[in-house]
Amino acid sequence: MHKDFFITNRNHLYEELKDESLLILFGGKAPQKSADEAYKFVPNRNFYYITGIDEPNIIFIARKKGSKVEEFLFIEKSDPVLEKWVGKSITISEAIETSGIENILYLDQFESTLSQTLISESVFHVYLDLERRELDSASTKAQQFASKIQTNYPYVHINNVYPVISELRVYKRPEEIEKIKKAIEITQNGIRNVMKHAKPGMKEYQLEAHFDFILNSEGVKEHAFPTIVASGGNGTVLHYEKNNAVAKDGTLVLLDLGAQFEYYNADISYTFPVNGKFTDKQKMYYSIVLKALKETTAIIKPGVPFAKLNEMTKKVLADECIKVGLIKEEHEISEYYYHGVSHFLGLDTHDVGSYKDLVLQPGMVLTVEPGLYIADEAIGIRIEDDVLVTDAGYEVLTKDIIRSVEDIEAFMQK
Repeated sequence: MHKDFFITNRNHLYEELKDESLLILFGGKAPQKSADEAYKFVPNRNFYYITGIDEPNIIFIARKKGSKVEEFLFIEKSDPVLEKWVGKSITISEAIETSGIENILYLDQFESTLSQTLISESVFHVYLDLERRELDSASTKAQQFASKIQTNYPYVHINNVYPVISELRVYKRPEEIEKIKKAIEITQNGIRNVMKHAKPGMKEYQLEAHFDFILNSEGVKEHAFPTIVASGGNGTVLHYEKNNAVAKDGTLVLLDLGAQFEYYNADISYTFPVNGKFTDKQKMYYSIVLKALKETTAIIKPGVPFAKLNEMTKKVLADECIKVGLIKEEHEISEYYYHGVSHFLGLDTHDVGSYKDLVLQPGMVLTVEPGLYIADEAIGIRIEDDVLVTDAGYEVLTKDIIRSVEDIEAFMQK
């Protein structure tokens, strides 16, 4: 991304902040794994969205007073010894070029700069990213820092900037959509490679390896999420991740996977017969799910309540399953379809943003992923597209991925 992207993001954010306020964002640090090893570092996505910086331990401060905003980025000093082990850290000029932030200081100046600002300037509001998913989750650096500020400067009001940035991230700009499209293209190539090499008797992890090969060949180091390769009855477990069973002849393989390209994600579910040929019953259920995918996607346009998508999916699935005798009444569909049909997609696979009273608007990127999970018959089917809401309606970003029974069988017979 060009620095102008991040500058624009910051300017949009500043419009939402109160006057006489201070924004503090932490880039994050990889947690300790064991002994002298840490987990791989990935930047806090809100921090990245605002600054463009993807190195650990970086801190960003913005001081808003009236129409004026003063920005500071605090980076690590170079360490010649450490550089021999892990490489060079970001330089002042690189930080400016990446973020568009002109005031670059070192981390050892952070506390003195902060204290000076709080003492000499009229700051009444401090904004921090206080995201917390569960009550007993481990405290983040921002949450710990909020307590410190509240103790030492009790006159300052602490504000949570997480929902503000999340709302900005809901609406994707053209640069972001291009990143998502690239992630989708790589994912599509990976799916094709899995199907090309699939045959009965393979382990699920062997199929997974053919997906990983394409990602690695494209220079992709991160998946959007842990890959699901679920054959037979494993496909009825929504978040199956063992990927260690044998894909037996006559079974379906359910893939749920995605590449991550420059922090933007694809999320695609795909179902195919491991031997290249659907049975009549598999074809029947697959066609029902595909119909639900198409009819749900068809109602996407600005102004449509988000909840309507799942309502449409459930109705199509229920009506069709009644016709084929799987269920007798509409409410029984919950036995075979037990998740929502859509979520936001972007820097996070289940991207940020509130769904409460949500109405679709241009710029939103959504998944559409109906499914049927029939455990008694060891059949799990999920088909997922990534869709952009446009001014005129929608654009299926995954439109080049083959979906029909005929196309899948023809591809696998080659």
